[in-house]
Amino acid sequence: MALVKKHVAQDVPELETFSNLEDAKEAFFAIDEDSDKDYIVDEIVKFHGGGEFLIEYIQNDDVDKNVATKVASAISSMDPDEAPIEMIMDLLKLENAYIRNLGISMLRDFGDSIKYYIVKFLIGDDRDLRIFAINVLGDVDFSESRDMLVELLQNEEDINVAMTAVDYMGEIGEEEDIPLLESLKERFSGEVYVEFAVDGAVSMIKG
Repeated sequence: MALVKKHVAQDVPELETFSNLEDAKEAFFAIDEDSDKDYIVDEIVKFHGGGEFLIEYIQNDDVDKNVATKVASAISSMDPDEAPIEMIMDLLKLENAYIRNLGISMLRDFGDSIKYYIVKFLIGDDRDLRIFAINVLGDVDFSESRDMLVELLQNEEDINVAMTAVDYMGEIGEEEDIPLLESLKERFSGEVYVEFAVDGAVSMIKG
């Protein structure tokens, strides 16, 4: 005689609603299982400041990868005008390769919306930020990366910034850019590294 399993009714918890960010954050930290945080992540991004909180959270060394991935997905769905794009760009400075790659993925999803931030850094006085902006252009394969690097190289006087751009120009430059690259040898006359970098980039462009 076959045994018939009795149907056991399961209690399905009712999804909690939140009236403000602080309540949502409290619930987020109150849940022990990382796999149960997905719903709250979607709720958090609805509040002003929620995106900033989540980007800061995934920078923790012990953050669960699944939670971090969910955060990236939720952030990518935000209105670009509300998303913490500069904080996302800062993720690319981290040693954690997984979080860096999530940062790149989010920036790619925002597309042209990140142009303002890149230009802001490229034209700024901070050399390190100019180098960082160039690296972002290379990482996210921005549609206007080449044009922006060409414009930068026309006037850049810092050798470290210029050579960072030259490295990427080797990958995305065109033959018409070669005279500009060659002109850097004169601008930074006597710098062996410049000659080496420019010759390498020109060689890559020519194929």
